Amino acid sequence: MTRPDGRLPNQLRPIAFERGFTKHAEGSVLVRFGETRVLCTVFVEDGVPRHRLGKGGWLTAEYDMLPGSTSTRKGRSRNKMDGRSVEIQRLIGRSLRSIIDINQLAEVTLYIDCDVLQADGGTRTAAITGAYVALCDALTAGAARGLWGGAVRTCAVAAVSVGILGGRALLDLDYAEDASAEVDANLVMNERGEWIEVQATAEQATFAQERLDELTSLGRRGIEQLFRLQQEALR
Repeated sequence: MTRPDGRLPNQLRPIAFERGFTKHAEGSVLVRFGETRVLCTVFVEDGVPRHRLGKGGWLTAEYDMLPGSTSTRKGRSRNKMDGRSVEIQRLIGRSLRSIIDINQLAEVTLYIDCDVLQADGGTRTAAITGAYVALCDALTAGAARGLWGGAVRTCAVAAVSVGILGGRALLDLDYAEDASAEVDANLVMNERGEWIEVQATAEQATFAQERLDELTSLGRRGIEQLFRLQQEALR
């Protein structure tokens, strides 16, 4: 079985990371998952939320889709963020906090901003995967400034979408596939092979445990490929 773009069921879209995409942020990456484009930036700013005072640093994330990212203009949030964006930015923050030791940071906040420039499915998984690369650059910059030592990052993190369409399990769905899928899932995993988040939804019909096992196995293999691509980009 081949897909409309010619990929096999277990094949990722073309993935690319362009580091240093902007000059002002401590870390910035334009990540491409096929036709999806997400700009991920990391700023390091003094100060932490009240609950982190005297305990080290903090990491938080924001996510948004720019007006030209979809086929019809998407209105700007302007402090009226929709529930989907709130859920995604919380997912990004959880995913990245899970792979750093925030107690080793100085009292600074790492602000992760993920802005979707062009959407064609998998924006949240692209954001997590690209933001990790930007975070690595920001951690290197912070260490050079003496804000923390070299043991802040514990491992890598990446994410990918999977789904069932026409009874077949597919890796890294584009928008057309995601919109028609009977089941779709977003998977986040660290480099140790441990799950950080598994979001699976039956869109058109329920699914058996065996299908969930099939999807997570497919996603795991895809994320392992993403780890290798991240490493190549960081070299």
